Amino acid sequence: MKHFLITGGTGLIGSALCKHLINQDHQVTVLSRTPKKVTSKCGQQVKGIKYLTEISTDTQIDIVINLAGEPIADSRWTKKRKAVLEMSRIDLTRNLVDWLNHRQKKPECLISGSAIGWYGDRGNSILTEQSSYHDEYTHQLCDAWEREALHAKQHGIRVCIARTGLVLASKGGFLQKMLLPFKLGLGGRLGDGQQFMSWIHISDMVNFLEFLALNVQLEGIFNACSPSPVTNRTFTQTLAQQLHRPAFLPLPAWILNIILGEMSCLLLKGQRALPKKAQAMGFQFHYTDFNVALPNIINRKKGI
Repeated sequence: MKHFLITGGTGLIGSALCKHLINQDHQVTVLSRTPKKVTSKCGQQVKGIKYLTEISTDTQIDIVINLAGEPIADSRWTKKRKAVLEMSRIDLTRNLVDWLNHRQKKPECLISGSAIGWYGDRGNSILTEQSSYHDEYTHQLCDAWEREALHAKQHGIRVCIARTGLVLASKGGFLQKMLLPFKLGLGGRLGDGQQFMSWIHISDMVNFLEFLALNVQLEGIFNACSPSPVTNRTFTQTLAQQLHRPAFLPLPAWILNIILGEMSCLLLKGQRALPKKAQAMGFQFHYTDFNVALPNIINRKKGI
């Protein structure tokens, strides 16, 4: 049994991960701004804390999984909003690594979140962990975030970075925001629909994080996404078919640019990322076919 410390544990990925780890008989502590919500979101056996100082110096923390970060697509990227995004990722990670450094009993591993947005807009290029980037805000944010986490290596801690794609889940996340317009028959492709969407099923995401945590030979950067990215056109058509609705109302790029400003890049640009390193190290994705993964999630929402 391992003792996991998770930041961002009440979020989409974190809450699913907590429940999985508890089912595997691990001990889980969640750092949260609202500790009272932890048990309802993550399970009765999960302990919620508001400050790292609540963990005594003689408590052994084996694995730290850092998933904290304000949602990147909740509002326009004003100067104020960017400061919030950066503080919730970069500053929190810096403080976390500093706290780990000062602990006599250091964890075996730090797994820190990032996103495939690190690569920026690379068009149709296939992206592996060895690929370069296009310099834009998503890259700058993710790169600074990753650098803070990688500093833990200097303290003898194994570090894994998970560059996550779009997470398919039945509760919350980007899919939840897309369902209503599609159910009303108002869905459609975004822009020309040719941008790639790298996705991962929530079950694979949870299993992947556990895989990184428990395999001591793993370290460095990993793309956390299915080996089968799809275009936005394919994604929206498949979603409409699953909901038995039409998808004939595309949103032109110029409208998204007006509505969302700089943040429109999240919808109009994409990354064709592949999990080459994870697969080479032996991780097996259960959901590799989007035509299987999406119906599974939709049926979960229906309670099937």
